[in-house]
Amino acid sequence: MKNLFWSFGAVAVIAVAFASCSKDNEYDLANNNNVICDTTAVSYANTVAAIMSANCNVCHSGANPSAGIATNTYQGLNAFYSVTLLGSIRHEANYSPMPNNAPKLSDCDINKVTAWINQGKLNN
Repeated sequence: MKNLFWSFGAVAVIAVAFASCSKDNEYDLANNNNVICDTTAVSYANTVAAIMSANCNVCHSGANPSAGIATNTYQGLNAFYSVTLLGSIRHEANYSPMPNNAPKLSDCDINKVTAWINQGKLNN
């Protein structure tokens, strides 16, 4: 009976270990369930504008954008201090977490905004 208990316990531990790993290989781990996050040749018009539209423009657009930051135009977002933008979307300490009262952007979206900044904040 004791051996049966230990055998069952070992099988249970192994089963839990394998079941808890939802990623099958390095590709899945690196690419978040096979969704490739392309951060090459990122521009405002082709990449960042859609992220801003989906997450930021509700508050940061129009005649009186929140905090005076307009994310709905290249000129508005380009003028915003990059360190503050990244600190806010990453929800880092000492920055206002954005989107306000909402979950943090996806890692992929944050990586795209970071790449946009690192690649020179191109418009097209």
